[in-house]
Amino acid sequence: MEKLRRVLSGQDDEEQGLTAQVLDASTLSFNTRLKWFVICFGTGLLWLPGGIKLFAVFYTFGNIAALASTCFLMGPVKQLKKMFETTRLLATIVMILCLVLTLCAALWWRKKGLALLFCILQFLSLTWYSLSYIPYARDAVIKCCSSLLS
Repeated sequence: MEKLRRVLSGQDDEEQGLTAQVLDASTLSFNTRLKWFVICFGTGLLWLPGGIKLFAVFYTFGNIAALASTCFLMGPVKQLKKMFETTRLLATIVMILCLVLTLCAALWWRKKGLALLFCILQFLSLTWYSLSYIPYARDAVIKCCSSLLS
């Protein structure tokens, strides 16, 4: 209602700072948003036909599509050369292994818990692989995690 009153009175939103505009736009706290995200996501996995299996397959194919899309930017040969450079060789192998194991767990072994575990490992391995393209990013993550653990 306040927004409508401001628009009708001719007050400009530029008078407010960005933080104030964001807070005005959202009325739910971050914790509430997070809780409802988990509830909706979990409900979707439980009640959809195929549930976790369907999620694992689509998640894996989405990650494969994301990797394949970079071939359009730099070309397939250059992409493959970069993927298998010594600095990211282990990350590439683990990532591909996680992609394959997720599909195996979901489609052939029919183990939902294992498929979900491999989805999590897939996310972590793809993140680690992606960080290898940013100079010193993996070192920063290692330092951050080691300082959190100590």
